[in-house]
Amino acid sequence: MKRIIPLLALVLFFSCQNSAQTNKKQEAIINAEPVQVPITNGKAKAYFASGCFWCVEAIYESVKGVEESISGYSGGHTKNPTYEASNTGRTGHAEAVEVIYDPKVVSFETLVDVYFASQNVTQVNGQGNDIGSQYRSIIFYQNEAQKQIILKKKEALAKKLNAKIAAEVYPFQKFWKAEDYHQNYERLHPNNSYIRNVSIPRLNRFKAKFPKELLKKGH
Repeated sequence: MKRIIPLLALVLFFSCQNSAQTNKKQEAIINAEPVQVPITNGKAKAYFASGCFWCVEAIYESVKGVEESISGYSGGHTKNPTYEASNTGRTGHAEAVEVIYDPKVVSFETLVDVYFASQNVTQVNGQGNDIGSQYRSIIFYQNEAQKQIILKKKEALAKKLNAKIAAEVYPFQKFWKAEDYHQNYERLHPNNSYIRNVSIPRLNRFKAKFPKELLKKGH
């Protein structure tokens, strides 16, 4: 017993130490200067996390001016995150999407409106039955103007609902593209049970309340 107690204390010490190191790394991400992604060939990029990226990818691709939405990971402190690693909740990353859009057709402000209109804005660390920090809601800003747009809309929504809005606001650092089999999942696997029971209903709820003139036809 005398040997077990010191060993247990040692394990707890290093566990706490690792947790503290992780928290410091995550704090550094939250407090970092945002990275501005340049417009390329007339297309800009924006980054959002709000639950399963299969759902979010399909939602953004239903919006006019959005060329493509790519599933991946962002907001964490580890490099080269994988689906398995992010699901542990220890990488700090959330499932996110990279939205490639034409700023002449759709504004960043409208993309933020899409974000808030397509989720349960008060649910912390998840959407529906997808629970965990990897499913938490985060909006990423690349400059001060974007940050102010996000904060003003979040504050207005909180007042309207008289509730705390769960979305975190992070300076964008890096987007890690997810494994190939995650890309365009809703479109390529329409008969998947999750897609039928979760992704498509979530997409349809969003489309039902968002202005029709801002949505693509037949998506």
